[in-house]
Amino acid sequence: MSALSAPVDVVIEPITKDLGGFRVRRALPHIKRRMVGPFIFLDHLGPAIFPAGEGLDVRPHPHIGLATLTYLIEGSIFHRDTLGSAQNIVPGDINWMTAGSGIAHSERSSPESRATARQMTGIQSWLALPRAHEETTPGFFHYGAAQMPTIADTGLLVHLVAGSAFGATSPVPVLSATLYADVSLTAGTSTPLPSDYGERAIYLLSGSVTIANETYTAPTLLGFRPGDAITITAATDTRFIMLGGEPVDGPRHLWWNFVSSSQDRIEQAKEDWRTGKFGLVPGDDKEFIPLPG
Repeated sequence: MSALSAPVDVVIEPITKDLGGFRVRRALPHIKRRMVGPFIFLDHLGPAIFPAGEGLDVRPHPHIGLATLTYLIEGSIFHRDTLGSAQNIVPGDINWMTAGSGIAHSERSSPESRATARQMTGIQSWLALPRAHEETTPGFFHYGAAQMPTIADTGLLVHLVAGSAFGATSPVPVLSATLYADVSLTAGTSTPLPSDYGERAIYLLSGSVTIANETYTAPTLLGFRPGDAITITAATDTRFIMLGGEPVDGPRHLWWNFVSSSQDRIEQAKEDWRTGKFGLVPGDDKEFIPLPG
């Protein structure tokens, strides 16, 4: 099959970063594909093994113009933010934080989780907000695993994280058309990729899949051409994330933790963080991540 006719139009091997013993695979942004729908950032966290007494410690840091979505495969993270939110997240739960006009938060291992050795794996993603909502009021939303739609069939299990697919809709308050589903397939099982989104991709967490007679192995992000009918077949027992949406309404600037359609707004956010205008995170106000540079 020629490159022009192949349904997979981009293959991204995530860039691995070692953050002090904590491994992160970054799939977006990438030189081959900056965004997929509203998704402007996608990190595969771990797997990280924490000895007893140690854990994740992401100090308070700011965001504007985006929404963060945290989804864990194993382990836990305790979230705090400048709104006063204090929420533990465990596998299958969703933490959705709308940064909008500006919010700061921290992500750490709780004291209880540090009591024993454990492993953590998850997906951290950022979604650029539509221009009409870039300065919306910040908000934080948590949904337990039991609140999320589940679609099951022979050899197929789907947990719908955000948006709509497979005849179901997640309660997560997305602000644009969004596809985000956690899909598990047993070897030999197939599933279609929803076609009603302008931009689509899958991120392979484990195993391997066959698409149009080509086989791809985790960890890999595969991007697809708009409108093509895509069938994904598990070559082995496989788990992957479906993601997508419509192209964003105009270019976005991304600098550190800030996303905006305006470079001037990014500069203002820098100054606001320097001068403390984002505020403090209740319960985690003794330290913070300084502005780079």
